[in-house]
Amino acid sequence: MKTHTLILLAILAATIFSCKPDNPPVVQDWEAMSLDGRKLYPPKESPESLRAKDSLLAIAQANYLTDSNNLDNVVWLGRRIAYLSRYREAIEVYTRGMKRFPQSPELYRHRGHRYLSIRKFDQAIADFRQAAALAKGRPVEIEPDGIPNRLNQPLSSLQFNIYYHLALAHYLKGEFEQAVPYYDTCMVYSTNPDLLTATTDWLYMTYRRLGQTEQAQKLLEPIGPDMEIIENDAYYQRLLMYKGLINPESLLDLENTDPATRVSIVTQGYGVANWHLCNGDTAKAKTIFAKILETEQWAAFGYLAAEADQVRL
Repeated sequence: MKTHTLILLAILAATIFSCKPDNPPVVQDWEAMSLDGRKLYPPKESPESLRAKDSLLAIAQANYLTDSNNLDNVVWLGRRIAYLSRYREAIEVYTRGMKRFPQSPELYRHRGHRYLSIRKFDQAIADFRQAAALAKGRPVEIEPDGIPNRLNQPLSSLQFNIYYHLALAHYLKGEFEQAVPYYDTCMVYSTNPDLLTATTDWLYMTYRRLGQTEQAQKLLEPIGPDMEIIENDAYYQRLLMYKGLINPESLLDLENTDPATRVSIVTQGYGVANWHLCNGDTAKAKTIFAKILETEQWAAFGYLAAEADQVRL
């Protein structure tokens, strides 16, 4: 009797597990939804780039499995996942990490960044504000680069990145007045030419959106043609354009179809488009915004800003 019972149970189990559900779970292969309702998929990358990123992710995963109670291991696991455009998964890593490290501003700073990537601006703002509160009173901490610059020299700090991204989140929402004081605080932590140019560029654009041209022009006074820039040359070139030292057409060639050059449509495009918009040429700005949105670089800040402006226009 016992044998027959076991056979019947085995048959029943096999039947259950071989049956397909009437409504199988839907696998979401897109990573985010754009502000204008488009599904955004991870951009195509070369096999070499993917292999390199996968290799670094494997190291981060091994470190995390070895010691998941190490804050750096949590942070780097999330960062390596995010570099593969798996932003929702990275957010889950940071969220789990917060249960172990509830007083860690690093986790809120990085999760806020990835909330920006997937267009959840309010959640990003909440995270950056929490990060700012947790980092208050701590000494300035240089933040290691996930993608090193040409000198392999980290330039930004935890504090800089908190306020830089918090101000950007308000900018993306069109809350320009709210963005200004956070950019002002970010200026305090802009302690080298690269950080100074990045913060100046966004604050300049913010002032121009507010119609405060005099304040915007005053920001350009420390910017000169002989600054030594390591990684933020795109911002630097735009600042020289704002000063009238470079022609906007020389920064952006919309007719160039070279894939390598098309990246500049995002990196330089938004600043040039915003300059045209603030100087009354809305049609030119919208043309550049549209070109930016044709690229796959939808996690770049220039793309995010172009997308937000295109929706508002």
